[in-house]
Amino acid sequence: MPATTRRPAKQSAKRPATRAAGGSARPKPPATPFLRFHHSDALRAETLKILAAVEQAPDPRQHREALADLAARLMDSGLDYYFLRALRQAKVGFVVEQSAHVAMAGASRVLATVARNILVRMSGAQLLAVCSHLRHLME
Repeated sequence: MPATTRRPAKQSAKRPATRAAGGSARPKPPATPFLRFHHSDALRAETLKILAAVEQAPDPRQHREALADLAARLMDSGLDYYFLRALRQAKVGFVVEQSAHVAMAGASRVLATVARNILVRMSGAQLLAVCSHLRHLME
């Protein structure tokens, strides 16, 4: 004899609007979850400079190398922020931290090489799409 399962009653899909202290509605959360990382002011300034150069150039391909270098620096910064920083905060110890650093440096070199090989072969329109995506991530 099959066991009967009882489903919980459905709750109303509508929730009352919540108000912040100032009386205005809370900002709506983004449609999808996201993780972004903080990077240095110097890296942000360099990023904006390179993006502007690519976007304003008659031929964006003339800035492929600079964009590839930027991609490598952003990957390094992201790996540090998401992984190595967490290890430092967890106080895993010098040996573990240094081992992770060496491993991340190796992974970063491989990723940078792959990214460079892809970016230098892109058309101007494709490079502009990459720049647009980077700007979106910076919002």
